[in-house]
Amino acid sequence: MSKNTVTVLFIADIVGKPGYEVLTTFLPSLKRKYNPDICIANGENGSQGKGLTEAIAKKYFTAGVNVITGGNHIWNIPQFRKHLTNNNFILRPANYPNSAPGKGATLHTTMTGVHIGVLNLQGRTFMYPIDCPFRRGKEEIEKLRRLTNIIFVDIHAEATAEKIALGWYFDGSVSAVVGTHTHVQTADERILPKGTAYLTDAGMTGANDSVIGLDTDLAVNRFLKGFPEKYRLATSNNRVNGVVVQVDPANGQAQKIERINLP
Repeated sequence: MSKNTVTVLFIADIVGKPGYEVLTTFLPSLKRKYNPDICIANGENGSQGKGLTEAIAKKYFTAGVNVITGGNHIWNIPQFRKHLTNNNFILRPANYPNSAPGKGATLHTTMTGVHIGVLNLQGRTFMYPIDCPFRRGKEEIEKLRRLTNIIFVDIHAEATAEKIALGWYFDGSVSAVVGTHTHVQTADERILPKGTAYLTDAGMTGANDSVIGLDTDLAVNRFLKGFPEKYRLATSNNRVNGVVVQVDPANGQAQKIERINLP
């Protein structure tokens, strides 16, 4: 893509070892194709599908990820929480209480000196009753806009309507709003009227022959029997999902949005 623009590569929820393996297979070619200025990945499912560890986060950074975003599972491994405080480029949703470890926004500086803001939020519909993502999101966006007009938002939410509403609410104030959490890629990518790129859900990086990452037989049995089974990841037909957004650095408006679904 043209370097008169800033290119953001976002990798959808990386699920367990299958997700990491397919990420490392395809990320080099994705970088050659798009020459991104930043690579962001949602990593809250990195450890066996639920949670993240310091070792896995290091693997993502080594593979070429610049910023890791999170969601409700970022808290699953208590020992990891201190790393949310110690590392500026591992985020948890900004609308958790201020007393929660870590931060929900960061500023990445490219090799050419361009600043790119990254904001992580979590929805409330069918999820934890944390702070309002609309109000807290606006507060965080205002802070980031003092430093840059290029801002990417990962909204980790269950409800499609809530994600869409957030897209419209932030339209014109950020470069992109991309949803995560459901692990099912949607086909509604667009640029909203005021210049914000939008996609309801970027999908999942991991085993496509699964039930949102879970072994299919186990998932079916959970529905048939009505009680939980020990979590077991699926491992076949691994795919990389994500999105590429091209942004005009002069005004922070998106020029193009393209979904990724490989191979």
